[in-house]
Amino acid sequence: MRVLYIDVDSLRPDHLGCYGYHRDTSPNMDRLANEGMRLNQCYCSDAPCLPSRSALFSGRFGIHTGVVNHGGVAAQPFVEGAGRGFRDWFGTHAWPVQFRRLGYHTVAISPFGERHSAWHWNAGFREIHNTGGGGNENADVISGEALDWLSRRGERDNWFMHLNLWDPHTAYRVPMEYGNPFKDDPCPNWLTEDIRQQHWQGSGPHSAREAMGYSSDIPAYLRGRDLPRQPWAIDSMDKVRMVFDGYDTGVRYADDHIGRVLNTLADLNILDDTAVIISADHGENLGELNVYGDHQTADACTCRIPCIIRWPGVTGAHAGSENNGLHYHVDFAATAIELAGGTSPEAWDGRSFADALANGEDGGRDHLVLSQAAWCVQRAVRWDDHLYIRTYHDAWHDYPDDMLFNLSTDPHETRNLADREPGLVDSARQTLEAWRESMLASSPHPDPLDTVLSEGGSLHAREAGRAYLQRLADTGRGEIADRLTRKHGRPPC
Repeated sequence: MRVLYIDVDSLRPDHLGCYGYHRDTSPNMDRLANEGMRLNQCYCSDAPCLPSRSALFSGRFGIHTGVVNHGGVAAQPFVEGAGRGFRDWFGTHAWPVQFRRLGYHTVAISPFGERHSAWHWNAGFREIHNTGGGGNENADVISGEALDWLSRRGERDNWFMHLNLWDPHTAYRVPMEYGNPFKDDPCPNWLTEDIRQQHWQGSGPHSAREAMGYSSDIPAYLRGRDLPRQPWAIDSMDKVRMVFDGYDTGVRYADDHIGRVLNTLADLNILDDTAVIISADHGENLGELNVYGDHQTADACTCRIPCIIRWPGVTGAHAGSENNGLHYHVDFAATAIELAGGTSPEAWDGRSFADALANGEDGGRDHLVLSQAAWCVQRAVRWDDHLYIRTYHDAWHDYPDDMLFNLSTDPHETRNLADREPGLVDSARQTLEAWRESMLASSPHPDPLDTVLSEGGSLHAREAGRAYLQRLADTGRGEIADRLTRKHGRPPC
């Protein structure tokens, strides 16, 4: 058996054809979905990048790994202390470690470890191909490395590959010679001029008036790069189109290179014998909650991810079907280990749904708890049609403490129902607190979200602080600045 896990950074499912999108962004992923199955309600337990991949590859939620932030204490796994053996948790329990124990040759083609100093993520890989661009390289660079490896090693049996593409991630950087496949296609119609104007009066990093950070200027780390697809402020509906076209073009460019990889497997006569999973570390907000082209919240747009599984001998009988159960990404990690002939570690938080997958059943959980602490500090409960979000630090977005959305009628989260549905809010709060108590009861460590709050908020929320509050005052949003100062105190810098 060969297992290929394709991880497309910032890929949201509702911008793929197989999930119902009206633009032709994903012909190769769609074709694979028609041959396999897709999960409709799969979520990362912890967002965004570093927390999500740390959870997936450890099999454990961020409250157990300790990794929930992009900097500070909670960007590192918990120190295991005197009880640590010769190898740490990742060295003995990580997803690639489980494949190695089953006899698989494990290889990663990704710059992720270096991008986030996520050295723990390397555990269990026999080969690590760091393409060197820190996640700023296009799919042609990464797919080229994969095609080279497959030409040399692909025909051998029993390998597991993690292949990591980045093109939908801001800043939008698909080469201009690729063109704009969607210039004549309508944009998603939920983001109207009225909503854009409301967002213009709002606040927060990657909000309409500060679309790539904390100002309308090009951020320092992007200066000198030619980025004509990327808007810096959403000051018109033309800029809204730039967001959708830039993102969707990134998806299509990544899809083209997924097609190259799948075609190479076919040319090697091993595609039919290779299990393929296509997913993401997290989704992306494209205007939802006034976040443009980023992943800052514990909401459905950031935390819901695609998951397309085509597993020989398992999904063929249900080809083209959908699974509507609630699943975490750590669940499909456990499922892959079981389908490969193993058993995931008992201490994993992920639960296999291999039997449900083989039987064409949904399986899944009653509810999910989602965490974010790299931008906002939030936890959310996802159940039935609803999503409840509790905000502990809003990263200067001026969010209310409680938000409740009916995702079946309001998938873009435009109507907060918290005041109208106090019973649902109370129930979700109780679910959240019970989950937290249960998780902490099985861990010797404190809640890492508390650690982030004790540091004054997340890394990215602390990057601007006082300067951003002054910008709000200088741009006619002083009332928001005052409200945020009362809520969080005056930032130290």
